[in-house]
Amino acid sequence: MPKTSARLLSLLSLLQARRDWPGALLAERLAVSPRTIRRDVDRLRELGYPIVASKGPEGGYRLGAGTRLPPLLFDDEQAIAVTVALQIATTAGAGIEEAAARALTTVRQVMPGRLRHRIEALQLSAVERSGRPMPQADSGVLLTLSTAVHAREVLRFDYAPAHPPAPGTDIPPRQVQPHHVVTWGGRWYLVAWDLDRDDWRTFRVDRISPRTPTGPRFTPRELPGGDVSAFVVSRFQGYDGWPCRGEVILDLPAEAVTPYLSDGVVEHLGPGRCRVVASSWSWTGLAATLGRFDADIEVVGPPELSDAFARLALRYADAGRRRWPGVGPPATG
Repeated sequence: MPKTSARLLSLLSLLQARRDWPGALLAERLAVSPRTIRRDVDRLRELGYPIVASKGPEGGYRLGAGTRLPPLLFDDEQAIAVTVALQIATTAGAGIEEAAARALTTVRQVMPGRLRHRIEALQLSAVERSGRPMPQADSGVLLTLSTAVHAREVLRFDYAPAHPPAPGTDIPPRQVQPHHVVTWGGRWYLVAWDLDRDDWRTFRVDRISPRTPTGPRFTPRELPGGDVSAFVVSRFQGYDGWPCRGEVILDLPAEAVTPYLSDGVVEHLGPGRCRVVASSWSWTGLAATLGRFDADIEVVGPPELSDAFARLALRYADAGRRRWPGVGPPATG
């Protein structure tokens, strides 16, 4: 017989799996007596779980609605779904961002290591901006792609075209070496080397239907421009028209930066840190755009961006020292 704590968790998991459970069936599944089931149900009620009992020959139990939220128990798929949903909620613009971020931290702290590593592999943040509806990308597909990226395994998938093909057209599956999953303009993309076209490609995740199993392992190629951010910037934004492009590291989580950076690439670097590649019409304009985030900034390059930050620092310091005629110090109290 398992220990009481382990048995309670098993009982709670069973009660969440279906609406009604006969008491005898629960006892059989847990290899205990009906009397033990009754005692365990009472213990769960004391912890706040609203378990309803039904009487009669086939009397049983079900998990009902209560007056407060007790501790929850998730299986692996539920835990992944909750985490992805919370990541999206942190950038939803619905007034729940702070609560969602706190909930995400709590879930990650208690998540088993094997699941935490899978979630961290996603390195995603979803964004809705310019009033456009958010494209729906399946969380299972995102996880499959990110896992293949980290395992360095060839992917095969069906890719839905932007426009419906002619009737009877046979569209062969794509075969790629996945490099990274990124967000840009509110959409999720897979950056990969296309083995059939012998070139780099970007694929919208919401159009991808992975095929199993994955292929052999491969040695990653070097992206044009040296990294994924530079590659995405050059592919999507056409920044040849913007004369100034720079890269910084912000002491903020990626999900806190992405909603407010309309033109740029944000890459997750770890808890509380992200890398940003952005462009502007001038170095001063780019520095001002990046400086609006309330966080420490590390300039990766180029030197012109560092010089622009220095010029702005002097300009702002001078503005702070200046005393305008007829205007006294701000009121306090």
